Amino acid sequence: MPSGVTVDIKGNEVTVKGPKGELQRSFDSAMSITMNEGSLVVTPPGDQPRYGAVHGLTRALLANMVEGVSKGFEKALEVVGVGYRVQKAGDKLVFQSGFTHPVEVVPPPGVSFQVEGTNRVKVVGIDKQMVGDVAAKIRAIRKCDHYKGKGIKYAGEMIRIKPGKAGRAAAKK
Repeated sequence: MPSGVTVDIKGNEVTVKGPKGELQRSFDSAMSITMNEGSLVVTPPGDQPRYGAVHGLTRALLANMVEGVSKGFEKALEVVGVGYRVQKAGDKLVFQSGFTHPVEVVPPPGVSFQVEGTNRVKVVGIDKQMVGDVAAKIRAIRKCDHYKGKGIKYAGEMIRIKPGKAGRAAAKK
């Protein structure tokens, strides 16, 4: 358990508080969650396959809660294409992504945006699921085209450019 992080366990309700904020979640009542010498311990009630899966899920969710309130999570996105850009207007983002109108994205509570230049966005927050959902919704505004490579993609995502009709015909000759 990192320093500055406190955990409050009440039955199957767990609240984790840290320097970045507070997260609360309820877990399967079959799992036993306890604090033991500065670490969280999740114990399944038996060896059945269902309990193994729920045990792993519970352990991963608790680890993400602890990491979120201590370090936080972020997802980076890139806007690629001529005329494609992003601007921050107050808390919300405004995307110019090939449509006739700008697309606005309002952050849900607990998530914030950081814009670097005109083509990079970072989605930042303490809840890993929320950060991933918001990043996926932004990417869904205009997914990268596999023929031109234009659109919104995750930073580091490789887009395989397909040959068009002319490229395919030239390759057959």
